[in-house]
Parts: sequence; structure tokens; C-alpha cells
Amino acid sequence: MSRAFSFLVNPISGGGAAPQAVVPVARLLRDAGSVVEVTYSPGPQQCAALVAAAVDRGDVVVSVGGDGMLSSVAGHVSDRGGTLGIVPAGRGNDFARMLGIPGDVESIARILLDSEPVKVDLISFTLGDAPRRLVAGSVYTGVDAATAQLVDRVRWMPRRLQYPYAAVRSLASYTPVRARVVVDGDAHDVVAATVVVANSAYYGSGMKIAPPASVTDGFLDVVVITAASRRAMIRAMPKVYDGSHVELDEVMLLRGRVVEISGTPSAPMGADGEPLGHLPPGGTTEAVARIEAMPGVLTVLAP
Repeated sequence: MSRAFSFLVNPISGGGAAPQAVVPVARLLRDAGSVVEVTYSPGPQQCAALVAAAVDRGDVVVSVGGDGMLSSVAGHVSDRGGTLGIVPAGRGNDFARMLGIPGDVESIARILLDSEPVKVDLISFTLGDAPRRLVAGSVYTGVDAATAQLVDRVRWMPRRLQYPYAAVRSLASYTPVRARVVVDGDAHDVVAATVVVANSAYYGSGMKIAPPASVTDGFLDVVVITAASRRAMIRAMPKVYDGSHVELDEVMLLRGRVVEISGTPSAPMGADGEPLGHLPPGGTTEAVARIEAMPGVLTVLAP
């Protein structure tokens, strides 16, 4: 029996590339006998309802866009008990990279049609009284969150230059954070440029920020980059692309299932390219960002 698919497309992903990406994939699926419905995402609230309706019909829900779109859709699919497909069409496509999903149309269509579903982990993020949010790739605070915000303002640049440019600009003006990072109850007080809590090894359009990370091991990999001079940080940035930054003295690696972060001054927080608010100052058990591994909660089509 052929699979049926509901495509949810973020029309602005990849500088408007997502709508173009969906057409050839949908054509191949229809030629193979599948029913394909394509909807342009109208917003987070409506997206949840669309996912619920698609899963109830028995469709595979396909995220067409970048990591932010995928992360949002993945949470809804997980909550509903459905299956997720991915057409990577954003600037970074880091979760697709982690899963080994290629960018060519024929391979994507073949994965959607024939691959066996696999179970992967997600991240649960809570901050104060805000509703829980499920995240696919990573949660971070500090200079990388500031970088993600700046990337959204330089869409006019060629895609391959956007993140490096934003990263250098952010590093040139960053303020270190005095953070408390608690991993499975073990507290670490650090002066950090950035703290990344990773499910996926990749973020920031191909940076291998957490080389040991796996989306199937039930653990979170925490990367703390302690404060250094701005010049040293900029000089070391290329090492993040191959993961060799973890050998630097300024980098601390931690691992666990539950991570709590607080610190001052309040720094921006983000997840998969989307803003999450600001790092809480700590001081009480409620004033922390709580990040928890959610083992095997998402079913996804991947090689």
C-alpha cells in the first residue's frame, strides 16, 4: 500500500527556496502512486491543527523548510504519534544532515517512499510558566543565540556567507555569561561565551558543535565554550566545522539526561535557529531553563 503524504511548507525557508523544492519531490511521489497534499504553513497554531488532521488520516507529515520549521513540526508529530518526513530546504538543514538525508530530489523521494521508520530522540525545553517546547537539534544560550538573531537580518547575503558573517559580528561584541550549568544534578559554574545542549551534532549551517552527539542514545551532549578574547574566539571559529574545537582548553564537554541553566547577565536563548527568550538569572528552583532528553519519541523516515 502506498504512503500518503501531507507536506507542510515554510514559504520563507531558504530565502524562498522551499516552495520550489516541494514541486519535484511531490511529482515523483504522485508518479509512484502516492496521494500528496501540500499546504503552506499559516503559523504555529494552525500548524498544530494541520499536523493533527494529517496524522489522524494516516498521512506521513513532511516538513519542507529549515531546522526551525522541522523542529516545530517534529514536536507536533511526536505529540500526535505520527511519522515525520523531511525535505531539507532551509539555510542550515542540520537535523537532516545528522540523519543522513541528502539534498537531491530523487534520493529524498526514495526515502519518503521506501525507508523504514526509525525512532529518534527530541529535547524538551521549559522556561518558567511557558508551555513545554519540543526541539529537534539543540538549545543554546550566549553568543550563538545572538548569531542566530543576526542571521535573520542578513538574508540579502549569499546563503553560505550568512552564518559565518553573523558569527564574526556577534563574537566581536559578545559579553561573557556567568552561568550555572547543572547536568543530572551535578553543578558547574562557568564564565561562558556560549552553552549548547545538543541532541544533534550539527548546528549553525554545518558546524559540528557536539561531535559525540547521537539522536538515538537518549542523552544530551553539553558543550560549554568558556570566555576567551574576542580575537581568539574568531580565530578558533573554523575548528567548529570539523569538530576539532573540542580539543581546545576553553571547551568543556558534559553529558546527561537533564540539564538546567541559569546565569547573568541575561543572554538570549535559542533552539534550531528560533528564539526561546532569555536566560533566567537563577536563585530559585523555578528560575532555570530546564532541558531534558526525550528518548525515542519521534518516528521519522530516514536512510
